[in-house]
Amino acid sequence: MYGMAQFSWQRLRLFIYNNLHNDDYKSTISTCINYLLIILIIGNVAAVLLESINEIYKLYQPYFDLFENISILIFSGEYLLRLWSIVEKNPDEAVWKQRIRWMKSGGAIIDLMAILPAYLNFFVHIDLRFLRVLRLFRLLKLTRYFVSLQILLRVIQREKGSFQAVIFILVIMIVMTASAIYVVENKAQPEAFSSIPQAMWWAVVTLTTVGYGDVTPVTNLGRILGAFITVLGVGIAALPAGILASGLANELNQRNQRLEQEFREVLQAKGLDLLHNQDEIERIRKKVGLPKEQTHEIIMQLMREKFLEEQEQEKKSYRFCPHCGEKLSE
Repeated sequence: MYGMAQFSWQRLRLFIYNNLHNDDYKSTISTCINYLLIILIIGNVAAVLLESINEIYKLYQPYFDLFENISILIFSGEYLLRLWSIVEKNPDEAVWKQRIRWMKSGGAIIDLMAILPAYLNFFVHIDLRFLRVLRLFRLLKLTRYFVSLQILLRVIQREKGSFQAVIFILVIMIVMTASAIYVVENKAQPEAFSSIPQAMWWAVVTLTTVGYGDVTPVTNLGRILGAFITVLGVGIAALPAGILASGLANELNQRNQRLEQEFREVLQAKGLDLLHNQDEIERIRKKVGLPKEQTHEIIMQLMREKFLEEQEQEKKSYRFCPHCGEKLSE
């Protein structure tokens, strides 16, 4: 009896894992769950925006509160089910190791941030406006369901060393720029540049080329320094954009190569006729997520490879006489 009960729990856990974690598993249930969570996330964001309008919030407060409680219940259940079922990813590994690793992952942290403010409000009174802002973290849960957002997060994670270097350089430039403008403008504008920390505001808006104009240098030397810093800021601000663009291009290229290889392997494993099994090829293309243009190129290349292979086999078959079997002279 105990063994049967344990087997049932394992089957249930595997079922939950496939529908919540396994990206390769596609079913009607998993699709419905994904769409339900996406709609719930978008609904929560819309509710936060509408709650900021006091007239609407006061008129429909009971409905907003009910929707929030239902959302917390669903998101909490999702988090616990993901934590419970993650062990099916690698049954041979220790359960506690897998669960701790998942809890430290980016997706789990986002899930926890989506529900934690609501539970904190039960123990520590949080200002309603601050709580609304924290609830907007639920929008980050959409990264699990959109490939483009996942690619962006992977690029940021892979290029984090480059971004850290840029931020470090930017911090150094802000401190040096604020110190220089303080020395030059302090006597002319003691209120605007009373200290180096206060001058950092001007340094930030100048280096980022925003230039609000609320604080500007008035001395000739200060203006020259400001012009130099503004030009320097153009290059500094372009560094993160260049790193991100390069990382996105590399990630998209690698993704296309992986999809192409997966598409090739599926076609070769199924042994499909590239000319007559177009419906099945289209179904595989959609499952893999390959663009139509790239699919056409792969099929044409496979047909060329098949044609060359047949020609090579045809050449090999005529090295011996088909009548007497004697070796033909080269």
